[in-house]
Amino acid sequence: MERVDVAIVGGGPAGSSAGAAAAAAGADAVVLEQGVPRADREGVGPDSTDAAGFLDYWVEVADVDYREIPDDVILQELDSAEFVGPNERVELFETGIESSYPEFGFTFHRARFDDWLRGEAEDAGADYRVGVSVRGVDSERTAGGDYTHTLTLASGDEIEADALVLADGPQRRVTIPALDQFVPDGRSVGDLLGPPHANHIAYQEYRRMPADAWEPRKIKFWWGWMPGETAYPWVFPNDEPVARVGLTMPIGLDLDAVPDREDYRLLRPDDEGVPDGGTYIERLLEAAYPDHDLEDFPLVEDRGKDGGTETYPISSTRPVDSPTAADVAVVGGAMGTTSAFHEGGDHCAMRTGKLAGRLAAEGRLDEYNDAWRAAIGDEILRNVSMADVVRDYGPADWDRTFEAARKLGAEEGATRVLQLSGGAGLAGMKLAGAYKWRKWQYRDGRYTQLHEEEYVYS
Repeated sequence: MERVDVAIVGGGPAGSSAGAAAAAAGADAVVLEQGVPRADREGVGPDSTDAAGFLDYWVEVADVDYREIPDDVILQELDSAEFVGPNERVELFETGIESSYPEFGFTFHRARFDDWLRGEAEDAGADYRVGVSVRGVDSERTAGGDYTHTLTLASGDEIEADALVLADGPQRRVTIPALDQFVPDGRSVGDLLGPPHANHIAYQEYRRMPADAWEPRKIKFWWGWMPGETAYPWVFPNDEPVARVGLTMPIGLDLDAVPDREDYRLLRPDDEGVPDGGTYIERLLEAAYPDHDLEDFPLVEDRGKDGGTETYPISSTRPVDSPTAADVAVVGGAMGTTSAFHEGGDHCAMRTGKLAGRLAAEGRLDEYNDAWRAAIGDEILRNVSMADVVRDYGPADWDRTFEAARKLGAEEGATRVLQLSGGAGLAGMKLAGAYKWRKWQYRDGRYTQLHEEEYVYS
């Protein structure tokens, strides 16, 4: 049987970062990535998990020097974000959080970004294997009191590891049963993290934009246009004049239970169920760009995963601690650090992966839960608080919030708007008092769904 110091399940931003950090600290580290095909990548690689944009301060959260990111990864430098309600809108030019990055943010090519991080892991000495599916994990305590983890691959081969890092994203196919080994009988981590209750679905298309609709330095979001908690469309500029037009929506929404459904601009009276992603995007383009026909936004079929389209899950949970007494760490989307509200979470994935990889290599994984909270706790607190505040917002609520944010911005500057509502990029979109109250309720890490002391060890 093959033996390694650190086994990492998943090779996206969290897994690659964990592999690089573990190998750089001297560990024999293997990264196991199942891989998916994409039209814009040769061969297979990690799955896409967001619309591929970075806000300025995210480089600090990710603990990355933005100057090291290859030029072909970054597609557009951004100077603003515009939030559009049914009748009101607000544009923000600063995130209000200190950052070394000189612009508002940037959009990037996700497959190249993943491949860059894979290269960083391999350069550090990690063994990155693509096309390898992990079927299951069996964790056992040794006679000396330590744990050993046996990973069974789809091929039937087995790998034994001293430390295990779970980085398989919001689908958590391996993470949930691996963590279930350490929860009391009758409970499952899947009750907290498992789809469909915990996830959103995102869908996006690569569209060629008309010249007068092409806004290369701005990301746009439409709130209150489609029903559902944290449901919204977006446009992200890519290489000129191609943009990603997409949306996120919760799984399992019952359209019959939506109040005032006639107020949503992307619904029709004869809709018998929630429209599919492609229908929503066609309706968005027709409504948001009324001077154009749909034919003016042709699909770019050699982009993305499949014919110019992509569908992928986004976690919408609060995070969980890891059973570090068993030398197990869960990172990134698998642990619940990504968010449908702030559109993904590559920055949190990278940071948690780096922490877990280094601490696993150094035999100090017992420090991981405190370390991730210290590193990304403020970001998690902002996002779970924001999501709670706007959970039941309808179209009129978004209009009132955008109007207040716009007036405040005109009087006191966009930075003040962001500071009042937490400064996490989608700021100015909720009542400051409700937001601050929710943050207080989640103080001292109370946003964590499953705490370290709740795990049991045999």
